[in-house]
Amino acid sequence: MTMPATRAALAAVLCALLAACAPVQPWEKGILARPDMGFDSDPLEARFSDHTYTSKEAARGGSGVGGGGCGCN
Repeated sequence: MTMPATRAALAAVLCALLAACAPVQPWEKGILARPDMGFDSDPLEARFSDHTYTSKEAARGGSGVGGGGCGCN
Protein backbone atom coordinates (compact mmCIF):
# COMPACT_ATOMS: atom_id res chain seq x y z
CA MET A 1 0.00 0.00 0.00
CA THR A 2 1.09 3.51 -0.61
CA MET A 3 1.38 6.18 2.07
CA PRO A 4 -1.97 7.92 1.31
CA ALA A 5 -3.75 4.55 1.29
CA THR A 6 -2.17 3.67 4.63
CA ARG A 7 -3.26 6.99 6.11
CA ALA A 8 -6.78 6.52 4.78
CA ALA A 9 -6.96 3.01 6.26
CA LEU A 10 -5.66 4.29 9.59
CA ALA A 11 -8.19 7.12 9.57
CA ALA A 12 -11.01 4.68 8.82
CA VAL A 13 -9.98 2.40 11.68
CA LEU A 14 -9.70 5.38 14.04
CA CYS A 15 -13.16 6.63 13.07
CA ALA A 16 -14.62 3.16 13.60
CA LEU A 17 -13.06 2.93 17.05
CA LEU A 18 -14.31 6.37 18.05
CA ALA A 19 -17.80 5.57 16.81
CA ALA A 20 -17.83 2.34 18.84
CA CYS A 21 -17.08 4.17 22.12
CA ALA A 22 -20.28 4.79 24.02
CA PRO A 23 -20.60 6.75 27.25
CA VAL A 24 -20.81 4.66 30.39
CA GLN A 25 -24.32 4.58 31.78
CA PRO A 26 -24.91 5.27 35.50
CA TRP A 27 -26.03 1.70 36.22
CA GLU A 28 -22.79 0.39 34.70
CA LYS A 29 -20.67 2.28 37.23
CA GLY A 30 -21.67 0.12 40.19
CA ILE A 31 -18.66 -2.19 39.96
CA LEU A 32 -16.20 0.70 40.03
CA ALA A 33 -17.99 2.28 43.00
CA ARG A 34 -17.32 -0.69 45.29
CA PRO A 35 -14.93 0.07 48.17
CA ASP A 36 -12.57 -2.76 47.23
CA MET A 37 -12.04 -1.20 43.78
CA GLY A 38 -10.49 1.96 45.23
CA PHE A 39 -6.81 2.77 45.19
CA ASP A 40 -6.65 2.52 48.97
CA SER A 41 -8.54 -0.49 50.26
CA ASP A 42 -7.93 0.61 53.85
CA PRO A 43 -8.22 4.39 54.37
CA LEU A 44 -6.68 4.22 57.86
CA GLU A 45 -3.63 2.36 56.55
CA ALA A 46 -3.27 4.87 53.70
CA ARG A 47 -3.39 7.75 56.17
CA PHE A 48 -0.78 6.11 58.39
CA SER A 49 1.45 5.43 55.38
CA ASP A 50 1.12 9.04 54.25
CA HIS A 51 2.01 10.25 57.74
CA THR A 52 5.08 8.01 57.82
CA TYR A 53 6.20 9.21 54.39
CA THR A 54 5.70 12.84 55.40
CA SER A 55 7.71 12.34 58.58
CA LYS A 56 10.61 10.60 56.83
CA GLU A 57 10.82 12.98 53.88
CA ALA A 58 10.36 16.14 55.98
CA ALA A 59 7.90 17.37 53.41
CA ARG A 60 4.16 17.67 53.26
CA GLY A 61 1.69 17.52 50.42
CA GLY A 62 2.02 16.36 46.87
CA SER A 63 -0.24 13.37 47.33
CA GLY A 64 -3.50 15.09 46.45
CA VAL A 65 -4.86 17.41 43.83
CA GLY A 66 -3.60 20.93 44.23
CA GLY A 67 -2.11 23.82 42.44
CA GLY A 68 1.25 24.01 40.81
CA GLY A 69 4.54 24.92 42.41
CA CYS A 70 3.85 28.64 42.15
CA GLY A 71 1.65 28.70 45.26
CA CYS A 72 -1.47 29.80 43.38
CA ASN A 73 -3.97 27.19 44.50
